[in-house]
Amino acid sequence: MRALPREKLVEKGIAGLSDPELLALLLGTGGARLPVLELAERLLRTFGGLRGLLQAGRRTLEQQRGLGPAKTAQLLAVLELSRRFLHENLVRGDPLENPDATERYLTAVLRGYRHEVFACLFLDTRHRVIAFEELFHGTIDGATVYPRVVAEKALHHGAAALIAAHNHPSGISEPSLADQAITRRLKEALALLDIRLLDHFVIGDGRPVSLAARGLM
Repeated sequence: MRALPREKLVEKGIAGLSDPELLALLLGTGGARLPVLELAERLLRTFGGLRGLLQAGRRTLEQQRGLGPAKTAQLLAVLELSRRFLHENLVRGDPLENPDATERYLTAVLRGYRHEVFACLFLDTRHRVIAFEELFHGTIDGATVYPRVVAEKALHHGAAALIAAHNHPSGISEPSLADQAITRRLKEALALLDIRLLDHFVIGDGRPVSLAARGLM
């Protein structure tokens, strides 16, 4: 007989729990004739793991046997808490001095979309985060980016610099020729206002790709 997640937590600590056990601990109870650990295992199989589960929308989650509005709210709350934790880590430091925090935050926010989203981190003169905004939503194949709108947002926030990012729903994070072209256009438009484009990240399934690191700025 398997040890219950709470018993295993006491014995081995939180890091000693498997993904199904952690999920079972979060859900608390199962459904009718469905123990909570079996519910957790089934959900992870259905969605292909934690990532797929936490990126599913509210309606999709509520349709799963054993989940309802309350348990769905718990799962969505965990995802939002993780995003806020990453954002808090980011705003307390310099995104350029802590690029890993920047990448983790951008990945947490943008990777789950099934359509392309273009967003910006707006920074002050010391490269501290002023604001983050998702500016353009497109299709699975791309999103139209308007440099004028980005410039207006930067002026609105009083930004001295910014970091751009967008996701590739295909999961392939390699920058396209179109990505490189819009980066150049955006950099030129912002330079007219004495605002620096510091980097442009492409978010896919692996580690985000930095156009600045690739020398594509």
